[in-house]
Amino acid sequence: MPVPLRVKNLTKTYGKFTAVDHISFEVQEGEVVGLLGPNGAGKSTTIQMLLSLLTPTEGTIEIFGESLKEHRQEILKQMNFAASYAQLPYNLTPLENLKVFALLYGVKNWRTKAEVLLKEFDLEKFKNSRTGGLSSGEQTRLALAKAFVNDPKLLLLDEPTTSLDPLIAKRLRKDLYDRMEKIGGAVLWTSHNMREIEAMCDRVIFLSHGKIVAAGTQENLQKQFGKPNLEEIFIQLATDT
Repeated sequence: MPVPLRVKNLTKTYGKFTAVDHISFEVQEGEVVGLLGPNGAGKSTTIQMLLSLLTPTEGTIEIFGESLKEHRQEILKQMNFAASYAQLPYNLTPLENLKVFALLYGVKNWRTKAEVLLKEFDLEKFKNSRTGGLSSGEQTRLALAKAFVNDPKLLLLDEPTTSLDPLIAKRLRKDLYDRMEKIGGAVLWTSHNMREIEAMCDRVIFLSHGKIVAAGTQENLQKQFGKPNLEEIFIQLATDT
């Protein structure tokens, strides 16, 4: 099977400012990769280019072996995305929101799929309430439910559990992991929560000022930097660069 995600020399500039600077990486099938870095490092800009919301200045993005630039429509149907800042329409109910996205992705039997997701993400009792009336945590769970409406083979998560309390976030992380393992998909996950990344990710990539400054497994990075955990590595890299 083609590599789910391969990025080569990806670059995004705004005038003289370089937000993402010639980065290259891959995410393999069944792999969860953490994309880390301080604010302004280029994480969200990278995610937006992978979603085709921003056009790269240079470089290539291949998803499932195909060029995103040339095969955008068919590729995006196999992907999905969730972020704490990407809010769903407030005036729709959770059931209506899932219906809209299921139909956009061409999901058959959308109602059955939506009902299952609402139950699994503990939103069943809110399915006919306005999304705008839900708590921030409930809206986050709905966004994550939406991210699985098409059983994505590549899932992009940008700070997905920011508004959740620790207990719910821990449970959802396990649910997300189990669900992606069942699908056999790949995940690119950004977060400032180092414990979350340690628990979820097979490898991590550190960005600083738009460049990759370190990458590898947690174990290898701890040996390389002589630090006991990712948080201390993060602090060192953020300070040094």
